[in-house]
Amino acid sequence: MSGLQNVDLKPLLLVPLLALAMVPMVGSASVWWTLTIAGLAMGLIVFIIASGLTLVFGLMDVLNFGHGVFIALGAFVATSLFGAMGAWVASPDLGWNVLAIAIACAVAMSAAAALGVVFERVMVRPVYGQHLKQILVTMGGMIIGEELIKVVWGPQPVPLPLPVGLRGAVLLGDVAVEKYRLMAVVVGLVVFVLMAWVLARTKLGLLIRAGVQDREMVEALGYRIRRLFVGVFVVGCALAGLGGVMWGMYQQLVVPQIGAQVNVLIFIVIIIGGLGSTGGALIGALLVGLLANYTGFLAPKLALFSNIGLMVAILLWRPQGLYALGGK
Repeated sequence: MSGLQNVDLKPLLLVPLLALAMVPMVGSASVWWTLTIAGLAMGLIVFIIASGLTLVFGLMDVLNFGHGVFIALGAFVATSLFGAMGAWVASPDLGWNVLAIAIACAVAMSAAAALGVVFERVMVRPVYGQHLKQILVTMGGMIIGEELIKVVWGPQPVPLPLPVGLRGAVLLGDVAVEKYRLMAVVVGLVVFVLMAWVLARTKLGLLIRAGVQDREMVEALGYRIRRLFVGVFVVGCALAGLGGVMWGMYQQLVVPQIGAQVNVLIFIVIIIGGLGSTGGALIGALLVGLLANYTGFLAPKLALFSNIGLMVAILLWRPQGLYALGGK
């Protein structure tokens, strides 16, 4: 039997069906292409942010409502580094721009990972297996983190402008596509492919999945599951830091509450996808990004409620989300 025969393909059709359903409503083919590419880019940025939380919940059964603090930290670290690398950011040479972004992302991920080590030890470890306490404790941790960010960077919004080489758009026929959105598509797909490959094709991924299924047996074989799970939590925090940089550049303005503002969107995505499913989170993020762009163009007043409506519709169809826990 082929592996594809065991995969539920119905959720995979939702993204193209949504896009095609909007063709007659938008009318203009060039506008539809522009909205679709912008929606896919937004969705992949949201996926980068949500992937860390999906990883942590799916493999550790931890509801981390403090995820937003790692997003905010990543974004603010990027503002400081962009200021320090002003010449590279202001250069018209795309190579210097990409190098500046790569350094900012690496440092932001490292800072978020370091904070994640402390957060897991102080906030999360005492409440493993207790979902209600996890929600309360991690939300408290996010509030504390936001206040500490205000102490370091101040309470006022901080600009995070795009590097010069990534500003503007490129024309593909009659379709205008923003350069930054193209980069976001590439980064988002790379994150998804790497996550899927590590979890499905490496010994590390095998140990993680085995530890979820039968922790005692894996520990009996001599592996330290607690240390492995701490590593998973830290990687999830690092991915949130990366997402914070990408979202900050997407917004081009960073506030201490940026993580809390995105948290709602993230939880909508992972609920739609099925709590803990990486593939489901990707589809959920793409649906959210597309719908937000289409409704923002067609009916701006409904844009704020479109994602909640999408979540309700998906859950009426599949109460456990697009893929159940552990799905592809």
